[in-house]
Amino acid sequence: MKVRKSKKTVLGSMVLMLALSSVVAACGNKNDAGSSAAGGNEGPLEVSVMTILLTPSPAADDNKIKQAIEKATNSKMKIQWVSGNNYTDKLNVTLASGDIPDLVTINDPFTSVFRNAVTQGAFWDLTPYIKDYPNLNTKISQTAWELTKMQDGKNYGIPRPRPAEADSFFIIRKDWLDNLGLKVPTTTDELYDVMKAFAEKDPDKNGKNDTTPMAAYMTPPADMGTLAMIENSFTGANVKNDKWKLVDGKIVNTALLPETRKSIEYLAKMYKDKLLPEDFASLKLSQASDLFNGGKAGIIMDKAGTMNDHYEQMKKINPDMKPTDFYPLTNMNGYNPKGPGFSGMISIPKSVPEAKMKRILKMVDTWMNDDVFAIQQYGIEGVDHTVKDGQKIINTEQLAKDNGPDFNQIVYVADPYASSTKVYFPKEANDLFMKIQDERAKTSVADISIGLYSPTAQKLLPEFEKKVQDLKTKIILGREPITAWDDFVAKAKTDADLTKMSQEMTDAYQKRSGGAAAK
Repeated sequence: MKVRKSKKTVLGSMVLMLALSSVVAACGNKNDAGSSAAGGNEGPLEVSVMTILLTPSPAADDNKIKQAIEKATNSKMKIQWVSGNNYTDKLNVTLASGDIPDLVTINDPFTSVFRNAVTQGAFWDLTPYIKDYPNLNTKISQTAWELTKMQDGKNYGIPRPRPAEADSFFIIRKDWLDNLGLKVPTTTDELYDVMKAFAEKDPDKNGKNDTTPMAAYMTPPADMGTLAMIENSFTGANVKNDKWKLVDGKIVNTALLPETRKSIEYLAKMYKDKLLPEDFASLKLSQASDLFNGGKAGIIMDKAGTMNDHYEQMKKINPDMKPTDFYPLTNMNGYNPKGPGFSGMISIPKSVPEAKMKRILKMVDTWMNDDVFAIQQYGIEGVDHTVKDGQKIINTEQLAKDNGPDFNQIVYVADPYASSTKVYFPKEANDLFMKIQDERAKTSVADISIGLYSPTAQKLLPEFEKKVQDLKTKIILGREPITAWDDFVAKAKTDADLTKMSQEMTDAYQKRSGGAAAK
């Protein structure tokens, strides 16, 4: 994963290296506070927490939802809420200070600051303990545990779970397919035929030649945007972040793969045949979404669970539209992407004694019980929700005022179908999207490069990726021949720095997982 280092981050790293010795030395200095809370029958666990605040006002100490969670988990939390706008800076200062809360949200586990803290022994290795806590094992995906391991192959935090399946992928207008008598495509060849029909055969039946097949965009300097999913369908690699694939036990940059060349030829043909927006290379994500929402594009890259946002706008244009007119493709050439299954993690510093650390793990595990997590999901009965016919009806405005969702930044339980379904979708849409997700789970591929550390890549990969995307774009637009790519790859294969990156990434991968693919 690429890390852009700001001056503040670099400074934080320098200060951290000077201060960490005091953190490690303090490992036993909180024994008084820890021992009094360590026993199972010695009263509530007193625990200090630092986490992200994404709303205007934090929950007060006497917040009813907070108190209900504390009662259920036998704890008393002193929570420091920090605005998401400056959380990274505050975290770096806190790590360098040596006075780290008992439980702290690490929004990005792969910054140099946190890596240095781990290397210096400032955080608990939780790997030996996780097996003793059932919810930590079953309600957080193995993908998330695998991809949050540090370079030594150990877990220094509890991943904050997110759905691993049904990541952003091709979503196609099923009503357009039906209008043209076409089947749902499963290969890039079939996809090409569908896109050509969407461009030329009036799929919306308005009598005008005004449709484009794909709401495509790019984000310079090194993000291929929508087009990356087509490339991934050729390479079989999930390359959202750094562009790497495991090939015969070695991590290889995808630019060197012959399948990448094929994908560039495919995209160049798409552009030549007017299957992409003419200005795709300069379009923003929002502009591409506007094309789709305006009923002018037949394919978008998104999660099925976001479709209501598009639907609300599109039904203004076509009142007859149904939610099931959005059809998530199962796979393309046998490929679809798996999400990482996490968004940051929560970590415990070594200044917390072992007995108290175990109680914190127990607190988090208990918090993940369905009945306890429901407290922040639904709030207090009669205030934040009512019950009718056995179903909870949430007053979302009141729940937000009572800070229920804020506690998701500390402990969260991900509905495995949250990326596909929503409670306000009609049953037929949820049933369809769940069925497709279950099929996708059989072939989904994780981005195994997440969290792998290569010092050489930290320094040189961004510039290499910039060159890669620049050349791809020129070839797609017809400004350079495909032979320019052949020349570029031939030179890259002899580049000592790229070879060193590949070796360092391979070594990091083997240390983390012993070479087993994160599937």
